[in-house]
Amino acid sequence: MRIALGQLASGTDIHGNLAAIAGFARQAADGGARILVLPEYATYEKKVLDASFPEVAEPLDGPVCSELSRIAQAHGIALVAGVVETSDESRRAYNTLVAFGPDGGRLAAYRKIHLFDAQGYAESTYIKPAPLAEPTFFDFDGVRFGLMTCYDLRFPELARSLSDAGAEVLLTCAAWVPGKHKTNQWRSLTAARAIENGVYLAGACQAPPVSIGHSVLLDPMGAVIEELGMDPALIVADIPLDAVTTVRNEFPVSRQRRLLPQHESRAG
Repeated sequence: MRIALGQLASGTDIHGNLAAIAGFARQAADGGARILVLPEYATYEKKVLDASFPEVAEPLDGPVCSELSRIAQAHGIALVAGVVETSDESRRAYNTLVAFGPDGGRLAAYRKIHLFDAQGYAESTYIKPAPLAEPTFFDFDGVRFGLMTCYDLRFPELARSLSDAGAEVLLTCAAWVPGKHKTNQWRSLTAARAIENGVYLAGACQAPPVSIGHSVLLDPMGAVIEELGMDPALIVADIPLDAVTTVRNEFPVSRQRRLLPQHESRAG
């Protein structure tokens, strides 16, 4: 599987953001990638989250997602990107990842579970969490991909549930807010989620000033395959899926767990 990660510097110009996405899709397809992973809020982003997010939100069959579908189909590539989706509340939208296949069909949609009410931010003021906290994944080219968004990285149970569901690659789309130790934490948490689940992790991050950049592709041992710096750029790399089986056989942690999720625990 050849995968591409696009590090965007998205802003409030939706048409400009979509043009940048189309450019990355063309480059990724020319490089032989089968799937392109883009950041959280890829189609609309500001340094300060405000009331404009629900104002620009659209349903998943609206113009923005229709254009993402068209881009995927035009370049014959699967595409994953963060959009702002309308909810049933006028003052709050969903922070949603959408995945489209090379035929333009929607493969999956994941509404962010863990909202970033931390570090002085209050994402939940303008963003509504998913009504059901369920892991979301999709199958493409014989590979199972799990979807995570930014702050989800700090909640290892989500990555574990995706791994338990058969995910071999975790696609983590982020706009990782800058701050003290935040780049180190991004590196540490992405590596931890890859290592503890024996999966590839593709972390596509927004560029500064909104985010820290440093989009990264990690193997199931947590080793860095490729990492970007702080400027908008594209990664294209091969990921041999047999490494997932090899690492999980060498470190069979999923079979060795003693503490089970609450719904699996037994009295007695």
